[in-house]
Amino acid sequence: MNFKSDNTATAAAEILASLTAVNESPASAYGDDPWSRKLDETFSALFERDVRVFTVASGTAANAIALASVVPPWGAILCHREAHIECDECGAPEFFSGGAKLVLMDGERAKVTPETLKQAIGRNARGIHSVQPAALSISQTTERGAIYRPDEIAALGGIARASGLAFHMDGARFANAVAALGCAPADMTWRAGVELLSFGATKNGALAAEAIVVFDLARAEEVERRRKRGGHLFCKGRYPAAQLLAYLEGGLWLRLAARANGLAARLAEAAGAHLSVPAESNQVFIKPGVEALARLRAAGAEFYDWGADGSGEARLVVSWNQSEADVAQMCALLGSLR
Repeated sequence: MNFKSDNTATAAAEILASLTAVNESPASAYGDDPWSRKLDETFSALFERDVRVFTVASGTAANAIALASVVPPWGAILCHREAHIECDECGAPEFFSGGAKLVLMDGERAKVTPETLKQAIGRNARGIHSVQPAALSISQTTERGAIYRPDEIAALGGIARASGLAFHMDGARFANAVAALGCAPADMTWRAGVELLSFGATKNGALAAEAIVVFDLARAEEVERRRKRGGHLFCKGRYPAAQLLAYLEGGLWLRLAARANGLAARLAEAAGAHLSVPAESNQVFIKPGVEALARLRAAGAEFYDWGADGSGEARLVVSWNQSEADVAQMCALLGSLR
């Protein structure tokens, strides 16, 4: 019963088939192949406007390169205290930007609110003595499994625009958010003010296939050159491109995400009063105590502890291909803790 991370999941059969299909003959290098050239068209149709798409190998690279393209070394990136760029990227955004500072904000379920954003902007507007706020970055879904609604994103986007901030979204689990809300991808991105999206696929059935989606085309060349300088321009670009095309074809990305969300909802229901935050996507947070977590592990469940040491809280992540048997067994275990 492995609920550690959706990074542990296998690749979807459709994704593997796409790799086989592009492996039959030589193709032009560095993105000049038919599959790479099709990415802009396919993503533009998905987002209902012209976009540029740049593939990279990891979500960390997508976040760091995107943010570096809009933040100077003396700038500040405003993000939540639990954001992936703060907690799990080993200083990559600071490194790629040449030293930009992360300014951290609080908020329930790892969500930034208009109030905390305004406060953070105000605290860092002291002329030459302060780093200059240059970008807002939010995670969709958040590191606590919460989902920003389009109106919430638009509220943040309005503040960012009025304050001269670029707006970046870390969409490592973007598919889970879209599948849960059932809204158009455009509604939670550019229509709400987002200019740069780190579009994740690896957690949801792909392998080493992530992308930076640029909605403000004036920023495209900066991203393109920083991708090359940062070592993420694939020489055999057809392989990540083919994965992303297969991922979107026929709504595969949403079907896989919806399955993970649905199974996670079953875990959340079984957890009952031990659920520590509402479950909205494929992440479930429980807080039954240290002894109860030990009993779950003794019964064969695998997961990560969450929060401070000894908090008795844990995170369960459901993958796109999680077995029904694992979920049923885990539900029974959670039910036994009541």
